[in-house]
Amino acid sequence: MSTPDGSVDVGAFSLFTGEHGARPFSLYARLRSIGAVVPLSGATGGARGRAWVVTRMEEAMQVLKDSARFTVDPRSVGVGRAFGQAVSGSADTTGFFSQGSMLTVDEPDHRRLRGLVSKAFTPRYMEGLRPRVQAIADELLDRVQRQGRMDVVEDYALPLPINVISDMLGVPPEDRAQVRAWSGALASSLGRRQEGISAPMRAFVEYAAQLVAEKRLHPAGDLVSRLVAIEAEGDRLSEVELLSMITLLIFAGHETTSHLIATGTLMLLEHPDQLATLSANPGLIPSAVEEMLRLNGPASTTGPRFATVDVEIAGQRIEKGDLVVVALLSANHDETLFTEPEELDVGRTQGRNLAFGHGIHACLGAPLARLEGDIAFTTLLRRMPDLRLAVPLEAITWHVTLNNPSLDALPVAF
Repeated sequence: MSTPDGSVDVGAFSLFTGEHGARPFSLYARLRSIGAVVPLSGATGGARGRAWVVTRMEEAMQVLKDSARFTVDPRSVGVGRAFGQAVSGSADTTGFFSQGSMLTVDEPDHRRLRGLVSKAFTPRYMEGLRPRVQAIADELLDRVQRQGRMDVVEDYALPLPINVISDMLGVPPEDRAQVRAWSGALASSLGRRQEGISAPMRAFVEYAAQLVAEKRLHPAGDLVSRLVAIEAEGDRLSEVELLSMITLLIFAGHETTSHLIATGTLMLLEHPDQLATLSANPGLIPSAVEEMLRLNGPASTTGPRFATVDVEIAGQRIEKGDLVVVALLSANHDETLFTEPEELDVGRTQGRNLAFGHGIHACLGAPLARLEGDIAFTTLLRRMPDLRLAVPLEAITWHVTLNNPSLDALPVAF
């Protein structure tokens, strides 16, 4: 794992591909045992090819909240976009989020973009979605209630959030299967080398443009109509920014929550004592959702940052232009903060988690994901007593999305 100079071979470790298996926790523990900030070899890093991975909570938060010294834009420190293909996946996917997106800019551009979009993501608006999310969850379980069996992924975890975000954005019901397919193509390409996805990505953006054009002609009460109309101090989202924002909201608005519902259900089935505790005490579900996010959240790592100045963290000298990646999953298992960090504890009250990031780039939709998770698990456990796996545990298979393994299917009986 380590090279003669003390760095970790990123190729051998497969840190950014998700191909380290469904249970990467022991590998992250080995990284933490090396240090809080570990040099990587074999990664396409900054100007000198230097790259680092941050493994512990304190240092992770330090990097993520300091956008002045750790930028998401490699060009600002003289590094070309080609840096990311070894870390972030294919060139097609990297380019998909490279224009007009909050993901790829820092202040002041980020403040402007997030400020405009945040007007449509108020706490009052989020809480107002609760009845509709509940109705969708019940509708999905109505379809399988009498069967006594279902695939949690296909019947619940995927359709619930895609229907919620589609309702929010005004995506017509007849278009949702195609949108889900485009989003799935994007998710499967993140965090791994997968060329040849230009066509679905282009179709995704073209669809967003058609949706915007329709809302300009026929505005309604949906989020796209609101984004089209939003102004702040005379500022608007440009057409490129608007399209980038809509595709990002469609994608991020359901992929992360689908992961939470599917993997969270499996965690409970693997820990029958915790499932019994939660079923008997549904008031614990919000804390259980946080624990599921901590234990195995939707992304193993952040997108890469680049040092804008020379800086020392945890005794390591990081130089201007160096690439820095925060291992969210590792920080969320930091033994200095969490007792038995690799065990599920639905009543855990220790510390916070970084599943949705930290700082200015923290996930805008995190409150929505938490709302959906709360309703999804409350409804599932209330309506499906005696929930259990319908296949042997070893028959469960995984695929890579968002640089973290996700379930192919989760057959259950009830």
